[in-house]
Amino acid sequence: MYNKVMETVEFLNERVEMRPKVAIILGSGLGDLVDYIEEKIEIPYEEIPNFPVSTVAGHAGKLVFGKINGVEVLAMKGRFHYYEGYEMKQVTYPIYVMKQFGIENMIVSNAAGGINKNFKPGTLMLITDFINMFGTNPLIGKNDERFGVRFPDMSEAYSKELISLAKKVAEKNNEKYEEGTYLGTTGPSYETAAEIKMMSIMGADAVGMSTVPETIVANYLGIKVLGISCITNMATGIAQTAHSHEAVVDIAVKTGERFCKWVVDIVSELK
Repeated sequence: MYNKVMETVEFLNERVEMRPKVAIILGSGLGDLVDYIEEKIEIPYEEIPNFPVSTVAGHAGKLVFGKINGVEVLAMKGRFHYYEGYEMKQVTYPIYVMKQFGIENMIVSNAAGGINKNFKPGTLMLITDFINMFGTNPLIGKNDERFGVRFPDMSEAYSKELISLAKKVAEKNNEKYEEGTYLGTTGPSYETAAEIKMMSIMGADAVGMSTVPETIVANYLGIKVLGISCITNMATGIAQTAHSHEAVVDIAVKTGERFCKWVVDIVSELK
C-alpha cells in the first residue's frame, strides 16, 4: 500500500508544480466548484497509477489542481463509493495520496438525505460528527505506522477550528446553514422508512453513502477535515415522493452556487 501510494505521488509530482495544502472532495452534483479554480491542471483518474475510476453519474472522475483566490488547491471532481464494489482501501486511497502530497486541510462535501425535520431540500449542513453504519472500517487490516497509529482518535472527527472558520465566513456573507450529524451507510438502495426512524433515534440529522470512510482515514493520517452536506431530499418516511439519483443531482446543482461561494470564501481564508 505504501509503495503504491508513493508511486502515485511521484507521478503527480512529475505532472504538477503546485504543492497545495488544501484538498476538496466534491459530492454528487457539486462539481461546479472547479469553475472557480484558476490555472487548472486536470488529470483524469484513469491516467493516475493505482487510482480507482469513478462510475457514478454526477462524478466526473478527475483530479483538478489550481488556485482559488491565490490559494493552491487539489480538488477531486468525483469520488469512489463502497457500493461501486471497491474495497475500503480503494475508496479511501486518494486520502493517503493527499497526505503524502502535503495536504493539511480537507473539505469534504456530499449530497445527503435530510432526517432532521427542520431541514428542507437545498439546506447546507455543517457536519459536526458522524455515525458509521457501513458495517466495516477503512482501517481494518495490518497497520502501517508510516501512515498513522493503530487506534486513531475520533473525538474531533471534524475540526472545530475549520467549523469555526466556516461559521465566520457564512455569517459574514449572510449564508444560512444548519449543523448536524451525518450518518454514512453503504447504499446503493435508499433507506426504508423504518431505517430512517431508527437513524433519527440514533441522533442522525442527515444520511448518505460516502464521507465517513474518507473522514476516518483523514483523521488517521492527521489531516484536518471540514464536512458540508447539501440536503437534496428529505429521507424516506419524511418525504412524500419516491427517490431518484437524478432528482438528487438536480437539487445539488441548484444549490451549487451557494455551496461554491461558501467554500471559495473558506478556502480564501486558509492562506
